[in-house]
Amino acid sequence: MELFFRKSGSGDPIIVLHGLYGSSGNWYSIARELSSELTVYLVDQRNHGNSPHHPEHNYEVMCEDLNMFMQQHGIDKSVILGHSMGGKTALTFGLRYPHKVSKMIVVDISPLGYSSQRNSPESVIHERIINALLSIHPDQIKDREEADQRLKKTIAPPQIRQFLLKNLKRNPEGMFYWALNIHTIADNLPAMFASVIPDDISIKQDLPRFPLLFMKGEYSAYIRSRDKEAIRLYFPWAKIEIIAGAGHWIHAEQPAAFLNSLRAFLHG
Repeated sequence: MELFFRKSGSGDPIIVLHGLYGSSGNWYSIARELSSELTVYLVDQRNHGNSPHHPEHNYEVMCEDLNMFMQQHGIDKSVILGHSMGGKTALTFGLRYPHKVSKMIVVDISPLGYSSQRNSPESVIHERIINALLSIHPDQIKDREEADQRLKKTIAPPQIRQFLLKNLKRNPEGMFYWALNIHTIADNLPAMFASVIPDDISIKQDLPRFPLLFMKGEYSAYIRSRDKEAIRLYFPWAKIEIIAGAGHWIHAEQPAAFLNSLRAFLHG
């Protein structure tokens, strides 16, 4: 699969992978800051942004998408930065192709799985988002304000609505459409909740090593106590940093602190 990407800057490469419901556009401001020192590749993962849609959506195929992307662009080794879903894609890639990772930053996601059982907190949140998006038929709305009002019935926080509505695009004829492949995402949510630690791994067996930083938002619940324990167990050499005043979207909520931690890790 040939992924859509945006490239800026010069120097050693860093590949940035967005989270679920996101796109490369969520990382413009960070890319602008980094482009004076690195070649930044902002990638749309499959079924998101301007990249192709496909019925398969799991970390194994997204890992291979990333591997193909690096081959297509002549990148032998790169810093990999992944947020949320992108963080799990990055970890899957690192475990499979550690020789292609110079350093890795995993932003606010656990390597463990989350419950996909109906009525679990994770399932309820995502089911609400999916149903809200499916309730909007783009060809029947006249403007973004109408779409926002419909989302407002089930998704109260305006910042989350605006984040989701970035997936609402216009075609050359002026008609709205969803860039996000909502139906495939809905069908594959259990795969998004899955652990990226191999089932056959032994606690005594070392996973491949590469410089690794986990960033956690102070107010985010995506990395819990048991997740920190798992990180220390499976990746004992990894660093864990808590970014004060941030929730799940650390790079958007605390960009200065995010960049300071990122640069310290990259140059350390």
